[in-house]
Amino acid sequence: MNGGGGSLVVSGGTVVDSAWQGAADIHVVDGTIVSVTAPKSVEPDPEAAIIDATGLLVLPGGVDPHCHVGFTSGEFTSLDSYAECTKAALFGGTTTIIDFAIPRPGQRPIDAARGQRAKAAQGLCDSALHACVVEWDDSTADELRSLADDGIRTVKMFTTYRGETMANEDTILKTMHVLGQVGGLVVIHCESNHIIEDAQERADAEGGVAADQMAVTRPELAETSSVAEILAIAESQGTGVYFVHQSTPAAVELVAAARARGMAAFTESVAHHLVLDDSCYQGADPERFVCCPPLRPQNTVRALGAHLFTGEITTIGSDHCCYDLTQKRAHRHDVRQMPNGLPGVETRLPVIFSRYVIEQGLPLTRFVELTAANPARTNGLYPRKGSLMPGADADIVLWDPAAQWTVHAADLHMATDYTPYEGMALTGRPMVVVVGGRVLVRDGELLDSAPRGRHLRAQPIDLPSIRRQ
Repeated sequence: MNGGGGSLVVSGGTVVDSAWQGAADIHVVDGTIVSVTAPKSVEPDPEAAIIDATGLLVLPGGVDPHCHVGFTSGEFTSLDSYAECTKAALFGGTTTIIDFAIPRPGQRPIDAARGQRAKAAQGLCDSALHACVVEWDDSTADELRSLADDGIRTVKMFTTYRGETMANEDTILKTMHVLGQVGGLVVIHCESNHIIEDAQERADAEGGVAADQMAVTRPELAETSSVAEILAIAESQGTGVYFVHQSTPAAVELVAAARARGMAAFTESVAHHLVLDDSCYQGADPERFVCCPPLRPQNTVRALGAHLFTGEITTIGSDHCCYDLTQKRAHRHDVRQMPNGLPGVETRLPVIFSRYVIEQGLPLTRFVELTAANPARTNGLYPRKGSLMPGADADIVLWDPAAQWTVHAADLHMATDYTPYEGMALTGRPMVVVVGGRVLVRDGELLDSAPRGRHLRAQPIDLPSIRRQ
């Protein structure tokens, strides 16, 4: 989203990119960063708008690698449009979202992707897209090559949800093989479906499958066993693989070990797995927390979060699914029918900033790497997105690291009536959000609601450079 319509200077703040931080001024012309200079060392264009960032952190806009916008699963469709999702993203400091084009039964992957791509123009910020393959046939390889030519190089696959989106091992192998030829990457949800179905049957016979039993219906072993199998398939093809929403340290460590022996294997974790635990299922409204994989025990959450500091987690996403409480409660007594997923595009960055940067000392540069730079790298968007270097799109967020506030759904902008973080006290939040050189959010107000979103074409993904991060 360039075309900011003039010059802009962000001055007086502490600039934080993924590789460095320090006092600097950022100069923007027509929606693009043209230089980053020592404070007041360059005389600004007399026509330039000046943003005083004194006392604030100046970060690249967040890149959320995992958003489901208007996503249909079973009988339920999540409630937000591109306009609504991107508005919420901006208020949370995210200026690029990456959505999924998951085909409905009988729909071609390329048709699903083209239909979803057309919605990008409704957004208030830019977006990219993951395609999805469920079944392999004689046309799939050509479709994947056509999608890559269109700049869609990441493909979501599932090892669970039998009869809906689950792909078999042969389909996964063939998809990896083709993507390896076109600079692409499989983005995979790993849970062994046979283990899950067995756990669900046991739970149904013993304690039931209501929302308060969510954790036992999808055990940790289902995740780790599936990760091991998918790593073996990727290694056989010599291709990369990106694991979404890994919820256990054991799964993360399997991927890290593969990367240590030379594989291009990457871990995404998501905010709710890093902050919330399975005690939420014992409260008054356990359906508010039904997500897939489920929330894990407190010790598991703590060990997972430690991997943010070791470098073994590559990215942090939201896995945003904007269902409301009516939808979540429709089948509260049977998680097999309940829509899985939590709203989180607006809260991803503030929750991680508060819980890990402020409370545990996660370096600011690492925060930017996890939430902006690496999501852009793993999706072929870097350094145009996730960066403050000259030539990048001028997507800039000014953070007040000392702002104290409490999360309430009524104050958020997502198209739902609840948040899993209701009542959580946080420190730090975005105060000014610049998209393509335009100030869109300032002090809690949306200044421009005009849809100017663009679909971003991914470049071939530079797997060796990500592996070195």
